[in-house]
Amino acid sequence: VGNRDDSNLYIHMKLKAAAEIGISANHIKLPNTATEADVLKCIASLNADPAVHGFIVQLPLDSDNPINTEKITNAVAPEKDVDGLSSINAGKLSRGDLGDCFIPCTPKGCMELIRQTGVQVAGKRAVVIGRSKIVGAPMHDLLLWNNATVTTCHSKTSTLAEEVGKADILVVAAGRAEMVKGEWIKPGAIVIDCGINHVPDSTKASGKRVVGDVAYNSAKEKASFITPVPGGVGPMTVAMLMQSTVESAQRFLEKFQPGKWTIQYNQLTLKMPVPSDIEISKSCMPKPIEQVAKEVGLFPDEVELYGQTKAKVQLSVLKRLQNQPDGKYVVVTGITPTPLGEGKSTTTVGLVQALGAHLHQNVFACVRQPSQGPTFGIKGGAAGGGYCQVVPMEEFNLHLTGDIHAITAANNLVAAAIDARMFHELTQSDQALYNRLVPSVSGVRRFSDIQIRRLQKLGINKTDPMALTKEEVNAFVRLDIDPGTITWQRVLDTNDRFLRKITIGQSATEKGFSRTAQFDITVSSEIMAVLALADGLDDMKKRFGRMVVASSKKGQPVTADDLGVTGALAVLMKDTVKPNLMQTLEGTPVFVHAGPFANIAHGNSSVLADKIALKLVGKDGFVVTEAGFGADIGMEKFFNIKCRYSGLRPHVVVLVATVRALKMHGGGPAVTAGVPLPKEYTEENLQLVAKGCSNLNKQIQNARMFGVPVVVAVNAFK
Repeated sequence: VGNRDDSNLYIHMKLKAAAEIGISANHIKLPNTATEADVLKCIASLNADPAVHGFIVQLPLDSDNPINTEKITNAVAPEKDVDGLSSINAGKLSRGDLGDCFIPCTPKGCMELIRQTGVQVAGKRAVVIGRSKIVGAPMHDLLLWNNATVTTCHSKTSTLAEEVGKADILVVAAGRAEMVKGEWIKPGAIVIDCGINHVPDSTKASGKRVVGDVAYNSAKEKASFITPVPGGVGPMTVAMLMQSTVESAQRFLEKFQPGKWTIQYNQLTLKMPVPSDIEISKSCMPKPIEQVAKEVGLFPDEVELYGQTKAKVQLSVLKRLQNQPDGKYVVVTGITPTPLGEGKSTTTVGLVQALGAHLHQNVFACVRQPSQGPTFGIKGGAAGGGYCQVVPMEEFNLHLTGDIHAITAANNLVAAAIDARMFHELTQSDQALYNRLVPSVSGVRRFSDIQIRRLQKLGINKTDPMALTKEEVNAFVRLDIDPGTITWQRVLDTNDRFLRKITIGQSATEKGFSRTAQFDITVSSEIMAVLALADGLDDMKKRFGRMVVASSKKGQPVTADDLGVTGALAVLMKDTVKPNLMQTLEGTPVFVHAGPFANIAHGNSSVLADKIALKLVGKDGFVVTEAGFGADIGMEKFFNIKCRYSGLRPHVVVLVATVRALKMHGGGPAVTAGVPLPKEYTEENLQLVAKGCSNLNKQIQNARMFGVPVVVAVNAFK
């Protein structure tokens, strides 16, 4: 803070030393008008920045405003306080926790100088003159914990010469020129002089010279070792600052070594009979999601908290861990299911809880976000079941972080743009349309980037809006959509059967331009499928632009890019592209991201969630992802679509089967959701099970055709 000459000199020395040894260092300058709040804000930013391993606040703070120095030094995170001035580091030093703290640089440098003499500190009598927080007090503690017998002297010590005469090791930091006389010093003593004082000297150009707190010329005759002033302790202080910064970086790497997790698992109390899923979920106290993120090696600036139990993870983590090898990749699928579901999600969650909480492996589950349609229908939620659930269940099954709502908004924006464009083309001339699409602002027309792309698609290589011919203007402004070819429908994430077929455009303002349309469920939107396959925001935006929404009357495909809405879609979806972090009942991490259906899309959670999880678990960890619907649809689309886009290769398939489903495939009667099961399913019938194994056998063959081994998991219901 400010612009003191002495502070600038010290900072220059530190920056020069850092550059010499390859430490990346920079100088953050605050003006002398800076307030305490300004300084604290700057410190908070550095505390949270994982790229910074250490920082110092240069004292004194040269500000026109009152600033509490103690408050400022204690605001520095102890693990980045390479000056060792915070109360936490001082407290650890005074307790002797030398391996778990940073020692102030001057005392640390003094100690290194003493070690360099080869003299053993243990058992020696040491005297420290001065008791400042920066030198005297920490020097006393450092000598004490190196097993010296230490006396601290200060301005009120009446027998100073006598105490100095007993010292085998003398450290002086009093700030008084040549106060310690040579005759006081014990013959053979080690003398460390930390003082810097200016005394008049007419022989110098400046009229003064620098001296220490010890009368050097007389003291050097008696001491076995003595530091000069200047050039003694000063350079050592700078060297120790560099060393502490390197130590901080090493500690940081050890703490955040990829693949090395320390997780606090939740202990489950199992009850018989098993309570309902919601009772079990409510009985669990989830860890703060901030803690889960820290446990799996995410940095604070890579996590966006949405309350206490869910968070979004920044895609920047992929760049940070790009050189980290991937973990083992496991896909959970199922035999052809009954309408009641066979428990793929339950098996997925149970498997990661077993690998994590019980076998102490690094493991991540990656699951789809459920639609509210089935959640409020007969099927119910998709958080797993029993003691194998993602929690909190209601957060998981309902809004989560708003991803599905964002998809609803983005999808319906496209639908609105289609009908608005058709309306305007039917009611306006070419020139009127052109004036609206390329308006004159302050007398100047400009094409936007997306309009340039449309012109190029039409084979018009012009960038000046005034240069287009009438024919080119016509081609540019008219998409000429054939209403009968529109494939893009409006969506809603609720089952509402009366919106399956509707008539739109009945308002008088639409001038009689009505048509038949429909609402689909949100998760069936192509935008959901794009989200699940994208490998970043830019890739997602390009995919949005290519989405075909209809055909022109000439049979040409019309895309979102032609409508000019690609950028708007990307803005609406900018947060949705980040995976959502949650946890299981036993406290293992889960990514919940994207939820396309497998019968109309590819039925798998996002590529991004899998990629981030594989980096976080490290080469010996496991990522368990789930493919929707049966193996003959969800698993095959996982291999043929998701893996081919992502470039990831699964190591094993877990194939979920139930006796109930096997009996149905063996010829048992149909089962209907909400209706009691026929007796064939509640009584033993080995013949039906055996016949139904043909389905299981075929699904195993299908998986093996991709060269992936199969483990069958038989899920039992209570």
